[in-house]
Amino acid sequence: MNKLLIVGTVAFDAIETPFGKTDKILGGAATYIGLSASFFNLQSAIVSVVGDDFPQEHLDLLTSRNIDISGIEIVKGGKTFFWSGLYHNDLNSRDTLVTELNVLADFQPKVPQNYKDADVVMLGNLHPLVQSSVLDQLEKKPKLVVLDTMNFWMDCALPELLDVIKRVDVITINDEEARQLSGEYSLVKAAAKIQDMGPKYVVIKKGEHGALLFHNREVFFAPALPLEDVFDPTGAGDTFAGGFSGFIAQSENISFGNMKNAIIYGSNLASFCVEKFGTERMETLSKAEVAIRLQQFKSLTQFDIEI
Repeated sequence: MNKLLIVGTVAFDAIETPFGKTDKILGGAATYIGLSASFFNLQSAIVSVVGDDFPQEHLDLLTSRNIDISGIEIVKGGKTFFWSGLYHNDLNSRDTLVTELNVLADFQPKVPQNYKDADVVMLGNLHPLVQSSVLDQLEKKPKLVVLDTMNFWMDCALPELLDVIKRVDVITINDEEARQLSGEYSLVKAAAKIQDMGPKYVVIKKGEHGALLFHNREVFFAPALPLEDVFDPTGAGDTFAGGFSGFIAQSENISFGNMKNAIIYGSNLASFCVEKFGTERMETLSKAEVAIRLQQFKSLTQFDIEI
């Protein structure tokens, strides 16, 4: 089986949306990426850090999905990264209420020896220096490196971010971040500028309005499935990234045509994530449900037209 190396936060979240609120629950980019990627036939491992306040049941959940957690460092006496956010009525905008870096502040990632030859590397949203450190530890060039980042790093660590962007094959960011990174309002121009920075492929996420994939002058658009119930968008982008990178790792095909399929698989899994708070929906999701909704995606986008 092919190997997927996942780098990112394993964390606690406290979330409030118009539909309710939670106390501290399981969160973190690597958690969502790992749960999403577990729906594919591959070996995966998470590189992250938590404090000794992190419950064993959360680690057991990851191992129950055949995710290698030997790269998750547990800091004795340390506290796990915590984020709290409040979503507005449209669920597209939010306010960060609390960010406590805790053990993440001094995180030095350690890639497990048997994943230093990973086929695909998914660099979840973290400080660019941490992402670069992981790439430095690899003993073999991966078939594909995917990077997720956000505007926070563009504001406070842009030189380091640009350095790591040079080293990746795919970057996934939202439309606002693509505009900030490129200085272009048009997403077509933005994607072209970002490709000039290094990545061959640019994925621009537009939330409930789908996702765009750019490669040279080729463009692909995948819609988001219209949903009756959206409770919590937290982790949807990471779930998308897990589906995207997991499908690529399983299929061993990094052509533009196959990336289109990866976008659909990522969008499909993300559509489940938003139906309940936190990781709750991903914990109970079955492969049969995934297959049924994939058919819905196909029906949504397939048509015949005479030209």
